[in-house]
Amino acid sequence: MAEPENAGANPFIAWRRKIDEAGAMVAKPWRRYRASVFQGYLIGAVVVFFILAVLAHTVAYFTFDVTITREVQEFNAGWFDGLMRALSWIGFAPQVYGISFLILLFLYASGLKREAVITFASGVGISVLGFGIKVLVDRPRPSADLVNVISQLRDYSFPSGHVLYFTAFFGFLVFLVYTLLKNSWWRTLLMVVLGGMVALIGLSRIYEGQHWASDVLAAYLLGSVWLALSVYVYRWGKPSNALPED
Repeated sequence: MAEPENAGANPFIAWRRKIDEAGAMVAKPWRRYRASVFQGYLIGAVVVFFILAVLAHTVAYFTFDVTITREVQEFNAGWFDGLMRALSWIGFAPQVYGISFLILLFLYASGLKREAVITFASGVGISVLGFGIKVLVDRPRPSADLVNVISQLRDYSFPSGHVLYFTAFFGFLVFLVYTLLKNSWWRTLLMVVLGGMVALIGLSRIYEGQHWASDVLAAYLLGSVWLALSVYVYRWGKPSNALPED
């Protein structure tokens, strides 16, 4: 098959040819399959979240909520206790505002203005949505007569605001690090740290007795859907040929 005459002058065509020759892209049927699986997850996440929200509006907690919390709180090694408290501390005001502002300022100063705007919108949007759902569901926080509560909070429990924010805000940062930075040890380190924060914040909220496991699960489901929406908005309107060159 003849090469396009302008392939050498068009870096996009050259880059796509290298991808094809390397076999880096899976076949279209597999891409469609993966897209279907991902779309199926998003639909399932929304459905399960809705079911949990309806149930959480009618009952203060589930039996498995108490069981899981007691199991988690039995592991009280010093390093684990410190890590759990530190993660939850990051998610409270005013420190969460200060940390988020510094990250957004760094992105903007680095010339990543679009990225800064989408990251900001992702964090603010999920916070507003989460607050509205909390008011609608009206679920009380875990009770100190059932589990150990490190400090009693007075607002509503469902879903976990910490988990929502970490999944949407720091989860989007993981996406940016993965897509924008070259492969290196510090890129990997950033992804591990940010991803670890997202993965462990739910455990932290259960350990401190400030959320039930069902609050945390619901927050991960809703947060992941919001994260996917943020990624879609970010990629919408981006040049389709924005691929790296050698």
